[in-house]
Amino acid sequence: MKIYLKTPEQIERIRKAGRIAARVLRTCAEAIEPNRTTDVELDRLAEQLTLELGGFPAFKGYRLFPSTLCVSINEEVVHGLPSGRVLRSGDLVTLDIGVYYEGFCCDTAITVIVGHTDYQRKRLVRVTEEALYKALEVARAGNTTGDIGAAVQRHAEAHGFKPAKGLAGHGVGRFVHEQPDVPNTGEPGKGVVLKPGMVLAIEPMLVMGDPEVEFAENEWSIVTRDRKPAAHFEHTVAITENGVDVLTVE
Repeated sequence: MKIYLKTPEQIERIRKAGRIAARVLRTCAEAIEPNRTTDVELDRLAEQLTLELGGFPAFKGYRLFPSTLCVSINEEVVHGLPSGRVLRSGDLVTLDIGVYYEGFCCDTAITVIVGHTDYQRKRLVRVTEEALYKALEVARAGNTTGDIGAAVQRHAEAHGFKPAKGLAGHGVGRFVHEQPDVPNTGEPGKGVVLKPGMVLAIEPMLVMGDPEVEFAENEWSIVTRDRKPAAHFEHTVAITENGVDVLTVE
């Protein structure tokens, strides 16, 4: 298993990609509202702003993916396609984007609530974001990918939710997906030992119901088998001598 350790100079390029990605996600999130769709207009906004800020879309064309954004709605956990599906108040919309800058890339995601929703959906979104930060607390040199997965799983299950089965974070930087896998379940002390220079996309994906997932008819979107909603938050981070460095912030 080849793990690419990044130099400080390479990490700074990923940080610049991360700032662009964070800005694009914020702008797209602010544009989401009831009775609109997520296809041409939202995806075009993401691509145009990425290019204007000096980045390049990392997902578009990757394994033939057709869009700049992944847009996953309600039961779609990840890899959703921007579509003509009309958003309704109460929907959960995950925006996921990758950006290249000077040959190095990041990956980041947020879940947005459209209008107003019920208490349980709000809890799902809140707990998923909290799970990301629980993971970041243990993402330091000498710990393991199992420590990260255990932190996510423990926080999710303590609040009545579960990580989507078989979906994980990953290394990132030179390529969109690199080794190692960064699971959302696990045992403390197990897995790959974290080292300075590793750059990881840590991404809890939690579901309200059964954790089993499957491909949707479009063959891209991964959906919950019971069609209950999911939420997803993600940061690209660097492991350093002094702890974790979050790169996908403005």
